[in-house]
Amino acid sequence: MVPLMDTPEQVEGGLDDPTALEPEQGSLALVAPEDSHTRADWEQATAAVLRKARRMTDEDADDLVWSKLTRRTLDGVAVTPLGTPDLLDGLATAGRPMRAGEWDVRAHLAGAEKQAHEDALVDLEGGVASLWLEVGPGTDFATLLDGVLLDLAPVVLDARVDGGDAEATARAFLDFVNGGALHPGTNLGLPAATATAAQAALATGEQVLGFVVDGTVVHDRGASDAQELGAALREAATYLRALTGEGMTVAEAAGLVEFRLAVTDEQFPSIAKLRAARRLWARVQELSGLAEPVPMRLHAVTSRPMMTRYDSYTNMLRTTVAAFAAGVGGADAVTVLPFDAPLGRSETFGRRIARNTNHLLVSESHVARVTDPAGGSYAVEKLTDDLAAAGWAVLGELEGGADLDALVAATVEQREAELATRKRPVTGVSEFPNLAEELPARVADGAWDDVRPWAASYEAMRDAPPATPVFLATLGTVAQHTARATFATNLLAAGGVAVEVAGPTDGTDALVAAYGTAGSPSVVCLAGADPTYDEWGAAAAAALREAGAGRVLIAGRPTDYADDSCAMGVDALAFLTRTREALA
Repeated sequence: MVPLMDTPEQVEGGLDDPTALEPEQGSLALVAPEDSHTRADWEQATAAVLRKARRMTDEDADDLVWSKLTRRTLDGVAVTPLGTPDLLDGLATAGRPMRAGEWDVRAHLAGAEKQAHEDALVDLEGGVASLWLEVGPGTDFATLLDGVLLDLAPVVLDARVDGGDAEATARAFLDFVNGGALHPGTNLGLPAATATAAQAALATGEQVLGFVVDGTVVHDRGASDAQELGAALREAATYLRALTGEGMTVAEAAGLVEFRLAVTDEQFPSIAKLRAARRLWARVQELSGLAEPVPMRLHAVTSRPMMTRYDSYTNMLRTTVAAFAAGVGGADAVTVLPFDAPLGRSETFGRRIARNTNHLLVSESHVARVTDPAGGSYAVEKLTDDLAAAGWAVLGELEGGADLDALVAATVEQREAELATRKRPVTGVSEFPNLAEELPARVADGAWDDVRPWAASYEAMRDAPPATPVFLATLGTVAQHTARATFATNLLAAGGVAVEVAGPTDGTDALVAAYGTAGSPSVVCLAGADPTYDEWGAAAAAALREAGAGRVLIAGRPTDYADDSCAMGVDALAFLTRTREALA
């Protein structure tokens, strides 16, 4: 194997040395010896930054940077800040993407047939390759698919309406097709968990796919990555047992199913999840006696729970990162949900941005040019292996009788705790909220009824803002109070609480005067620098109480003259709940 990088001994003059490019050198030198650095060099440089940010002390060893910068997923899987060769010691990497070329850009369609039909034609004209249809046995397919060339554009059925009778829906669709040619990527959308040989015959008779293992259902309820993988693989194992028990071979059954998994704005875990899913599906087939596993067909969907109703335009950023992760992770088909989908039925602009996100990644960023862009990355390979092991462990728990709902509930509680302390921030909601925002009007479509949005607790507060503001008692000059005033303002806004700001003050008289001008709200929040607090913070609190304040908060450390406090790391949801109750 040609090395990726020559050793210093192999390179005499670096890139300035013409002989470095000669064949006998073995490979192109990528770095000169004087520019190469050791692990200790990186630790030292990184530690200096963390000490400046006060995340490390002078007494801390430099190698503490690893634990400081390594974050853990909700499954406890470590995401390292830097990939190093030792991460792969003893590992045999697997699960590499198999897709060659562009992925299938798949549009999601739901709602009344006439409107969905109009959306479908616009999407297909705009470059969408396949359609994911929420339909039922009573769907008017003649209206919905009028003008759609079904031999060129695959459709994937999803029986979520009219009682959710998937088999009746599939038969109604085939009655509509009436023997016409279908694209082989077409999927009747039958749930894999309840598969039968008779249902499989419907698909094999038309030479199309028949079943879907949908991990997004449990993801939408709050499951972690490993739980989504474990639940999907359990359904897939149940599917194989059912069909092989009725006489089909493992290969025949595996060739009729497509997996649907969610991808989020956590880029590297999402890439690793798709790669891990392939490894796990191959392992299930191997344990079922198939020597050469059938490759997984994988449909990735940008996560519903990660999206927000407030500041919904930030969803464009989230879905772009998620779609990138899906492409790099090797998804065969990718659905980007429109940024305004959490608000109701998406409008033309939202759908256009959704499909163009895929087009930009494929046609302008050329992400699909390489089959496995993350292959060989120490960090991604290690993350893939760890996530595969975590998903396999969940599968084992479920096979052993564990309650999936209980597992998901524990994850929801853990995520809620991290959201409460803003260790897991949601831009536009828990961070940098805009209280002046007016939500765009959309027609309700019920698509989010079964989704537990990550920002649900904050958005519930925003839905019912208090009628009165908090008086922000800014102590001292603008320079003295700006940092904590800004922190308190953003924190309160995350809970739908507005503020009336005192402005620069030089003593209690000015502060009380500003308080009266603001209408004397029942809750006040002191905001200033520590020296200012030491000088006249207690006097300010006492003066405001005398002027009518019923509750005094302080931005900073707790004090005996304030009823509550807020600082970095505070349980924001609990603090906001107490404050809103006081305002009520």
